Amino acid sequence: MNKLFNFKHLKGDLFGGITAGIVALPLALAFGVSSGLGPSAGLYGAIFVGFFAALFGGTNTQISGPTAPMTAVSMVVIAGIVAAFDGDVSKALPAILMVFMLAGIMQIGLGLIGLGKYIKYIPYPVVSGFMTAIGVIILITQILPSVGYYPKEDAEFVNEFKPYAEEIILENILKEEAGEGILVLENFKETVSRAENITQAQILKESQTLAAKEASGVLGTLKVLPKALSNINWLELILALGTIIIIYGFKRITTAVPSTLVALLVMSGIATGFKLNYRPIEEIPSGLPLPNLEIFTNFNIGSITPYIFTALTLALLGAIDSLLTSVVADNMTKTKHKPNKELIGQGIGNSIAALFGGIPGAGATIRTVVNINAGGKTRLSGMVASILLLVILLALGPIASQIPAAVLAGILITVGIGVMDYKGLKAIPYMPKPEVIIMLVVLVLSSIWNLVYAVGIGLIIASLMFMKKIGDLTADRSSIESFDRSKAWPDEVNLSKNLKEEIFIKHIRGPLFFGSTSYFQQLVKQIPDTASIIIIRMGRMQYIDQSGLYAMEDVLVDLTRRGKKILLVNIMEQPRYMLERIDIIPDLIPEEQVFDNFNDSLAWVKKNINTAQ
Repeated sequence: MNKLFNFKHLKGDLFGGITAGIVALPLALAFGVSSGLGPSAGLYGAIFVGFFAALFGGTNTQISGPTAPMTAVSMVVIAGIVAAFDGDVSKALPAILMVFMLAGIMQIGLGLIGLGKYIKYIPYPVVSGFMTAIGVIILITQILPSVGYYPKEDAEFVNEFKPYAEEIILENILKEEAGEGILVLENFKETVSRAENITQAQILKESQTLAAKEASGVLGTLKVLPKALSNINWLELILALGTIIIIYGFKRITTAVPSTLVALLVMSGIATGFKLNYRPIEEIPSGLPLPNLEIFTNFNIGSITPYIFTALTLALLGAIDSLLTSVVADNMTKTKHKPNKELIGQGIGNSIAALFGGIPGAGATIRTVVNINAGGKTRLSGMVASILLLVILLALGPIASQIPAAVLAGILITVGIGVMDYKGLKAIPYMPKPEVIIMLVVLVLSSIWNLVYAVGIGLIIASLMFMKKIGDLTADRSSIESFDRSKAWPDEVNLSKNLKEEIFIKHIRGPLFFGSTSYFQQLVKQIPDTASIIIIRMGRMQYIDQSGLYAMEDVLVDLTRRGKKILLVNIMEQPRYMLERIDIIPDLIPEEQVFDNFNDSLAWVKKNINTAQ
C-alpha cells in the first residue's frame, strides 16, 4: 500500500495527474465523436478506464483512456451493429456496449492465464502496418467533418438512396410478419395496408442511414470526396485548419502547455465569442454518469455473436497498446511493470467503462509521458487525471457541448498524422521483402477493408513466413551427406576409412517441427547402401513437435525394416520426453542404442561391427 499511495510523492502525483487530465480532455472528446457514440462516450471511457486501470493495473505511472487504435476498431464495431439495427444508435447501444464489456472481460482472462508476457511476440511488421493504417483511417475519415460536409444532410445525395430505402422498409415489414407468424398470402390486405402506410419520414430516415453507411470508412469517404469538395463550408474548414496550425505551431513556442488544449480553447473561444454560425458537437449530458442496465435487460446473444472475434481483437489490441506504453514508462522511470496485472487492470477499466456507456481504451503513451515529466510517480496520478475529467464533466458539460465539431476534426487529423509508424515506412527500402509484404498487406487491408481481419491475415502470413524461414535454416544447417569434411564436426574428422563406409551420420540442428519435416524425411533417400549404422546427433535439436515426432517415427521405422541400426546421440530433454511418450524409446530404439555423447556411440559401433579397426 505504501508503494501505491506514498504521500511523499503526493505533490508530483497531483501535478502529473492534473496535467495528464488536461491533455486527455480534447482527445477524449475527439475520440468519442469519431467513434460514433458522441463526446460523452469518449469522456466516460477516459474517466472509468483511466481510474480503474490505474487502481488495479501493473504500471504505476500509466495514464489510460481512449486511444487512436482502440477507437478505430470501436468504429468498426459501432458501425456494424448500428447498421444491423437500421441506423438506430439508441437501439444498438446495448449490443455495442456488451461487445466492449466482453473485450474487457477477455482482457481480464488474458491477464489471469498469464498471457501478458507473450504479447511482445507479435511481429513488428504487423504492428507497423496496423498503426499506419489507423493513421490513414483517422486522417481520411476526418476530411468530411473538416470541410463541414455531412452526407446525411446532403439532400441530393440522400435522394439517391430513396428507392433502396423503400425496398428495405418493405423487406422489414415482411420479416416482421414472418416473425409474428402471419401468413402473407392469407393476409395480403394487411401487408398492402402496412406498405401503403409507409411515410416519407420513414423513407427519408432510412435513406439517410444508407447515405451515411455509403460514405463511411476510407473508401466511402473517397467516394463522396468530390461532392464534399464542391460543397465546402468555409467556416468549418477555417476552424479545422486553425486548430491544426495552432497544434503544430504552439509546440514550437513551448511544450509546457499542451498545444492540443490551447487549440481547443482558442478556436472554440473564437467560434463562440464571435457567435459564428458553426456546427457544435453533440450535447454532453450533465450530472453523474449512470450505468446502462439495458446491456443486461435487452441482451441478445445473436446480436453480438458475429462480433466475438472483434471483441477478442479489441482485447488483444488494448493489451498490446497498454504494454508497449508500460515499456516506455519503465524506461523513463527505471521501474518494472507487471504485465499480467496490467491486463487485469485494463480489463476491469474497460468492463466498467462499457457499463457506463464509455468507449474502450488502453494505456496512452503521450499522456503517460506527460504524467511522468510533470512529476507523477504512483498510480494515484492516473486516478487524479480521471477525477479531474469527472469534475470537468460535472461542472463544464454544457459549455463543452459548444465546442465546434470542426475543431475536434482538426485535433483528430493531427492524431492521425502522429500515430503513423514513420520509422517502419522509412525502413521499407532496407527491410527484407517478406516483412515489407506483411506490413503493406496489413496497411492496405486495414485501410480499405477490415481492421480485424487484416491483423489476423497479417499474423497468419507472418507465422507462415517465419516457419518457412526456420524450416529452411534447419535444412541448410543440417548435414545431408556423411563425412563431408566441410560439414563434419571436430570429433568426426578422424574417423577411420572402414567406419566411414559402415556408418552414416545425420546432424539435426534446430527444432524439428511441421515446417522442417519434409527435409528430415529426405534422409531415407540419401543413405548409401553400404551404411549399416545410422547415427543421428540430436544435441542441437532443442524442440520437436507432433508433426516432427511422427515424421521421425516414419523414418526410423523405414530404416529399421531395411535392417539398419539406429543410434541416437545426446537427446535433449523435451525431444526425449516426446520420443518416450510414443515409445520410440525403448520399443523401436532400445535404450542401449541411445547415448549421451558421440564417443560412446563410436565405442558401441566398434564393438558391434566386424570391419572396425
